[in-house]
Amino acid sequence: MARLADYFVVVGYDLDKRGGSEGQGHILQRFPEKDWEDNPFPQGIELFCQPNGWQLVPERERPSFFVSVLTDINSERHYCACFTFWEGLDNLKASEVDEDEVPGLVQPAQVFAPKSLVLVSRLDHTEVFRNCLGLIYAVHVDSLSVPLETVIGNLLTCVIPVAGGSQRTITLGAGDRQVIQTPINDSLPVSGSSVAHLFRQLGIVNVLYLFCAALTEHKILFLSSSYQRLTDACRALLAIMFPLKYSFTYVPILPGKLLEVLSTPTPFIIGVNSFFRSETQELLDVIIADLDGGTVTIPECVHISLLPDPLLQQTQTALSMVLDPELEMADHAFPPSSTQPSTLKIQDKEIRAVFLWLFGQLFNGYRWCLHIIRIHPEPVIRFHKAAFLGQRALTEDDFLMKVLDGMAFAGFISERGPPYRPTDLFDDLIANQVERIRQEECSPHKVMNHIKELAEQLFKNENPYPAVAMHKVQRPAESPGHNDPKNLAMFPLLDDVTVQLFIDHAAAKLQTAPPVVKAELKGMVPSGPPLGECAKLATVFGPPLARRLEVVRNCITYIFDNKMLEAKKLMPAVLRALKGRAARVCLTQELNQHVLQNRAVLDDQQFDYIVRMMNCTLQDCSHMDEHGIAAILLPLVTAFCRKLGAGITQFAYSCVQEHMVWTNMQFWEAMFYSDVQNHIRALYLEADGGEQSIDQESGPAAGGQELLGALELASEQSRLWPTLSKEQQSERVQKEESTVFSQAIHYANRMSYLLLPLDTSKNRLLNRSGIGDVESVSNSYVTNSIAGSMAESYDTESGFEDAESSDVANSVVRFINRFVDKVCNESGVTNEHLKALHTMIPDIVQMHIETLDAVHRESKRLPPIQKPKLLRPILLAGEELVMDGMRVHLISDGREEATGALGGPPLLPAEGAIFLTTYRLIFKGTPNDPLVGEQVVTRSFPIASLTKEKRISVSLSMDQFIQEGLQLRSCTFQLLKIAFDEEVASDLAEVFRKHMHKLRYPQHVQGTFAFTVGQSGKTLVEHKTKDKNQSIKTLSKNLVKSAKRTIGRQYVTRKKYSPPTWENRSSLQSELDEDELSVSEELDQGSLTLSSTIRSSDRQTMSNVVERACCRDYQRLGLGTLSNSLTRSKNEPFRISTVNRMYTVCRSYPGLLIVPQSIPDSTIQRISRCYRQNRFPVVCWRNSRTKAVLLRSAGLHAKGVVGFFKSPNATSAGTTHTKNELDGVFKGMTGDVGLCLGIIKHAKPLQRKWGSIRGSGRLSAYNPEVGNRLSSKESPQPNGGPSEALFLRQQRAYLYIIGDKTQLKVTDSFQQWEVVPIEVCDVRQVKNSFKKLIKACVPSSATSEPSMTFHRCLEESEWMCLHVQLVLQVSVLVVELLDTGSSVMVSLEDGWDVTTQVVSLVQLLSDPYYRTFDGFRLLVEKEWLSFGHRFSHRGAQTLASQSSGFTPVFLQFLDCVHQIHLQFPMEFEFSQYYLKFLAYHYVSNRFRTFLLDSDYERIELGEPFLCSTDKGSMWDYIDRLNKKTPIFFNYMFSPEDEEVLRPYSFISNLKVWDFYTEETLSEGPSYDWELVQRGRQERLAEEVPDKPDTTTPKSQRRIVWPCYDSRSRVVPDAITKLLQSLEAELGLPPEKWKDTWDKIKANQRAEAKLENRPSFNSSLLMSSNLSHQRRSQGVYLPESGVGSSINLAMDRETSTTSTPVAGRPSTSTLYSQFQSTESENRSFEGILFKKGALLKPWKPRWFVLDKTKHQLRYYETRQDKECKGVIELAEVESVIPGTPTMGAPKNIEEKAFFDLKTTKRVYNFCAQDSPNAQLWMDSIQSCLSDA
Repeated sequence: MARLADYFVVVGYDLDKRGGSEGQGHILQRFPEKDWEDNPFPQGIELFCQPNGWQLVPERERPSFFVSVLTDINSERHYCACFTFWEGLDNLKASEVDEDEVPGLVQPAQVFAPKSLVLVSRLDHTEVFRNCLGLIYAVHVDSLSVPLETVIGNLLTCVIPVAGGSQRTITLGAGDRQVIQTPINDSLPVSGSSVAHLFRQLGIVNVLYLFCAALTEHKILFLSSSYQRLTDACRALLAIMFPLKYSFTYVPILPGKLLEVLSTPTPFIIGVNSFFRSETQELLDVIIADLDGGTVTIPECVHISLLPDPLLQQTQTALSMVLDPELEMADHAFPPSSTQPSTLKIQDKEIRAVFLWLFGQLFNGYRWCLHIIRIHPEPVIRFHKAAFLGQRALTEDDFLMKVLDGMAFAGFISERGPPYRPTDLFDDLIANQVERIRQEECSPHKVMNHIKELAEQLFKNENPYPAVAMHKVQRPAESPGHNDPKNLAMFPLLDDVTVQLFIDHAAAKLQTAPPVVKAELKGMVPSGPPLGECAKLATVFGPPLARRLEVVRNCITYIFDNKMLEAKKLMPAVLRALKGRAARVCLTQELNQHVLQNRAVLDDQQFDYIVRMMNCTLQDCSHMDEHGIAAILLPLVTAFCRKLGAGITQFAYSCVQEHMVWTNMQFWEAMFYSDVQNHIRALYLEADGGEQSIDQESGPAAGGQELLGALELASEQSRLWPTLSKEQQSERVQKEESTVFSQAIHYANRMSYLLLPLDTSKNRLLNRSGIGDVESVSNSYVTNSIAGSMAESYDTESGFEDAESSDVANSVVRFINRFVDKVCNESGVTNEHLKALHTMIPDIVQMHIETLDAVHRESKRLPPIQKPKLLRPILLAGEELVMDGMRVHLISDGREEATGALGGPPLLPAEGAIFLTTYRLIFKGTPNDPLVGEQVVTRSFPIASLTKEKRISVSLSMDQFIQEGLQLRSCTFQLLKIAFDEEVASDLAEVFRKHMHKLRYPQHVQGTFAFTVGQSGKTLVEHKTKDKNQSIKTLSKNLVKSAKRTIGRQYVTRKKYSPPTWENRSSLQSELDEDELSVSEELDQGSLTLSSTIRSSDRQTMSNVVERACCRDYQRLGLGTLSNSLTRSKNEPFRISTVNRMYTVCRSYPGLLIVPQSIPDSTIQRISRCYRQNRFPVVCWRNSRTKAVLLRSAGLHAKGVVGFFKSPNATSAGTTHTKNELDGVFKGMTGDVGLCLGIIKHAKPLQRKWGSIRGSGRLSAYNPEVGNRLSSKESPQPNGGPSEALFLRQQRAYLYIIGDKTQLKVTDSFQQWEVVPIEVCDVRQVKNSFKKLIKACVPSSATSEPSMTFHRCLEESEWMCLHVQLVLQVSVLVVELLDTGSSVMVSLEDGWDVTTQVVSLVQLLSDPYYRTFDGFRLLVEKEWLSFGHRFSHRGAQTLASQSSGFTPVFLQFLDCVHQIHLQFPMEFEFSQYYLKFLAYHYVSNRFRTFLLDSDYERIELGEPFLCSTDKGSMWDYIDRLNKKTPIFFNYMFSPEDEEVLRPYSFISNLKVWDFYTEETLSEGPSYDWELVQRGRQERLAEEVPDKPDTTTPKSQRRIVWPCYDSRSRVVPDAITKLLQSLEAELGLPPEKWKDTWDKIKANQRAEAKLENRPSFNSSLLMSSNLSHQRRSQGVYLPESGVGSSINLAMDRETSTTSTPVAGRPSTSTLYSQFQSTESENRSFEGILFKKGALLKPWKPRWFVLDKTKHQLRYYETRQDKECKGVIELAEVESVIPGTPTMGAPKNIEEKAFFDLKTTKRVYNFCAQDSPNAQLWMDSIQSCLSDA
């Protein structure tokens, strides 16, 4: 029973404080004046009566009523019902006229002040309060005969029941009667129709937002102009939150004076009058609901977590069916007659029922996650959040996480957790209707039926008696003059004594009355179906899942049956399966079955597999789910063990410590409470003599029956508690406390097991890297399988604080102490026990440390895990191991082929060893994947090609943690990403790195493999033995001495000179001096004759020297011969100069050079200083047809010489001297060139028109002026040539200089020369481009970013467009110029990079000789080696050049050759493999060929010019290999005499060289041929079985894997097969392949001659898909009187027709498909004139009569392969003689015409003469008759 009203208060306007800006209210009277003991009077009522402030108004307002809610300090809510009316006052201001007042403002004579009657109650009966206060007002206004004191006295003494569903009739003594209905159950909120109103005001979505915001603890503010609506809205929001109770600030009506409360940091639900809307605009984190406008405003910074998806949708659907039932029928053709929504009161309950149903789904099964840890004296209950979320698979749900963490849910657990208490509608829903809710989920109508049932119960709770007796309440009479002040008296002062008498009388009566005892219906709270069943019902087990679980079960069975090989094969699949929760649970269940009496002893291998699976299970768990799995595994890790020695056992826990879950305090608490619950249950079961003691280790999910028993027992014990005696009660309390205490000791032990590392000398908690330290774990390779995945350190949140300042033992002790303090305080452990625990914990930890030390010692003695046997690599002769194999893992990089991502098996990662030899870095091992474990994986590259080494740290998820790794990148496009195995000590890895660096960058070039090959000992040893080539050594010494003498004798002048930057070795002081000096006087000729410096014993050697590449080529080209006396014939235009024989003029040039005859050596010495590095112009090739020459030099120095070009009329003495000198040089050069070419004035001018170069796409990168100059754009002719006026001047220059764009820009058309300035890439650009190219072709890691795809990275490297394309374009330009008779000088950069690339490519394109083996070798020796390309410097071969980095200039050249080879495959004697071989070995340092930077350095070193006897020569190796195998030979080689190649250089025509991307993991690079052959022989030997298997036929087919097999070997071409079969037939050894090949070709030529057709050297062997390949681009040169037109625009891909150049054999048919030998195919062919269709002229066409296909085909020309038209002979009706028609060819007899009539039209033909026409007619006729 409770008082209906606690206090009655009259609050009025405070007239004393009337003068202020704002009025105030004050309490006039309150009854009772003394506070009730159980309910003190709430403060601040006067503020809440007038929330907008106390104000006087000029007109009387209508009375108002609303209910405010005040919350006291004890969180009790007081309902303040305020009834306000207005009373008239005389206006004082009207009588006192103030001088300051504004004139004209009329003050009213009377104003009205508010007065409030307030009822304060703890009960919420709004309508009753409204009626009571209305009655008091009516009594006052209508002056009824009843004294007000009586009414108020009766009101204050009225007592009603709080709940129980009874009706109570009350009367206040004024002829009134009211019936109060109390709710049946007071735990359910009473809402009236407020919830329905809220939804009408705001709508479904908005209210759901508010609902979620309130549950997730956001700030909510309601706005309305009505106070009662604010109260109702707040009440409605609380009602739909049931069964959760709102526990934060709750103020439905907030007075204006207290608005600063809105800035509070805590959540709230507050209502404010719309009058204060502007003040709420600045609130940034408050959700504002405007009830009048129907809007909800959510600030940007606020994120509301909404309900999980299917629930949200279902809730919205259900709500719309309640609020708008017509919506569903809106589209029906025959809608039902009435589908009105329920009445407001019913609708209100239906909406609440929807939310009750929603909470039933959200919280179902919550009771299964309650841990009851004490029953007596009071139940102590904890909720296991992780288990609840984990088992419902909602661990990632943001909304539910926030709700479970909230204060409301904490209150829910403390209120509803106890198992013995009264139950309500929600308990019934959770217990009995979960199954029904689940079944109804998919059917909205069933849901609605359920909701209506719930709504009915809610309605019945509020309105238990529907037939309520009539209320009778007096209302004030509506009098017409109620505004008249005379009619209304002031509210009187009440007699407090009278009222108090009433109260005292009622109190005395209550005391004498017998107490009302209402039995409280307590009972056991049912738990509902267990969560496990929910999960099972929710999950549909598919076949894939069943298969995965089967795999897990089978693997565990194999392990325990000791079938380790089977287990190993299943292991990868098991580890993949364990990523799913079902498989993890299955694993724990299976392992549980193998534990007997808390122990399972395993052998080493079993132990490792089990630990590995446990680690994987723990590693792949999500943050919340980990608790569920870790909880089940916790007893298992202390059960599985292995024996290490006498009395020493290692448990699994020492190998699964590396998981964050073990350092999570919440996990340990949940585990502890779960175990305590089980033990307390066991305690009471024993006491009752019931079941046997249960398994102590069972976790929270150990089965439904047990958990049900715990709550049942607790309920039963709570029921019995009052009946027990004091002794029995204290005994039970003591037993429970002891149980908790013993569990605390047990957990202190458990925690020390999992927190103390095996090697306690290493502090795992301090040092993050120590986690994976090899020495800190056992030799078992699974011990640290997870360590690599630990990204976080143990911070204070994990429970380890100040770990830095203490050792591992103290850290663990502190962590356990914190845990013990927390759980013991919550579980009510006594202080004595707590102190005892604190004393015990350090001893427990210390004891465990001692045990671990013994285990650690023994584990070190364990034999290491059986790892794959290390495979030995095959070494070259003379190659020696520097470091023996170190066990490593080869990690997969960004190339997807090897990982199986593109199909095929995952070959990587692989386990094996890394070997460091004097020549290579080699990895050899086997794949980790057991399915391809038999394959051998090899990856290697020459140590000299290493470009970048980078340390990396790698974690292998499936295996052990790897301490460190290396990423090694090679310029042979290989990447080794290795991770050292745990058995490799870190210092050993460091030694490996140092050795690698030492070998990569030797002190001197003599330290490279090419020189040290075969030397024993790993350090470089100086040659002590006598050298065979002593004479060469002497020669080199003499050369150097002579050079010193010569330099010493020169007159020198100091002059600014940029020293050559490439000189890194300065062994001679004179070399240093020379850098600062420049030669200024002619050298004395007598002192420099060759014979004066070479003794007679060395002359023979010198003659060998000069017979080298350069001289052989000069003689072949007719550029001069060198007689014994070193004199030469004077009538030749060029001579071989010996000016540089001592390498004094230019250190990087060869000793013998070709210069024009007219230029003396003295001039050369003077002009050489004008060029960078003294590399003056020399001739390197001559065109045999046009006699034009190709010259090369370095670029000019920036000063001095450029002035000569820029200002030809300069008069200064210095410039004039230089000008005259160089003028002579150019005259000599161009004049003599002109002489020998016959193009000076006396000969007939070979004038040619220039076609457009600009249009060709070739000059796009060059200066546009050149295009204009060459194409003469000023006044073009119709055919693209220059106008006649311009043409009469000498238009073509004798000499074109290809120079740097920065050098020369001025040209003079009257000079004999012209500069073509171009932009070239500098070395830095080449380096950067190459780095990007390598990263594109061999990425270090896989990426899915669209910006990092292969083609995008290739484009960004600019390798193709900026380098390969540019060099090809310039080379083709030079070829064109040379081919038209102009000489060209390439004068770029220092003359040894781009210059070398261009002149080499020009010679290759122009001269077929260079496309043979001998010619290409000669080209490289001459242009690259003799002319001083800096191989050592560009390849960073020594320590001195390390800083310069690797610059692949030669590789670019080879790439260009590869592009040309692709476009002209029949023009090269060598194959693509030959180019790859060179690309690999020019950086490998296996041969001495590409060492050092110039001939001078090679002589200085005593290296005998790589003569043929030297084994270090790559060319000799190639020759020897070529005799044995056709590996370098191009079978399609079918050259044409004097063929000039002009390749396309569009990007679309360029292909990425497969040298950059291909690899063969089965055998490594194939460029060391001996190794590959030996490896293949070994593999074949292994594959041959001991006994031939005759039972089953063996298939010859085999699978070819990309990137593993060598496709050229396993899928050989037809020619190789043909050769092999021919050799077998002829009985020839394979070494004789060349003879066999030549024999075939000779036979074929003979056959061709007999058949009198062009010889196709390889037509027999040409593949049929080559029709698109080209020999050359045709150059159109029609003869004319004036000259010829050269069209350089041949790069257009659209050009299809070409006319052969006069005087050259036709090449167009060479790339056609096979020509058939059957004569019927071309029965008859020849030229006929054919008349076109209507109005078209006669045209000659090549006609072919084909008997086989029964066709007459015609082509544009004989060579054309594109058929222009076909006449089907089947359609021909007749062939008759014809007559000439208009436009027919002239001078042809009439009989030569004939007509062919078909069913469609008549064709007119004309042959050359009448016999020919007759022949054609007869042939066609015979075809027709044959048919």
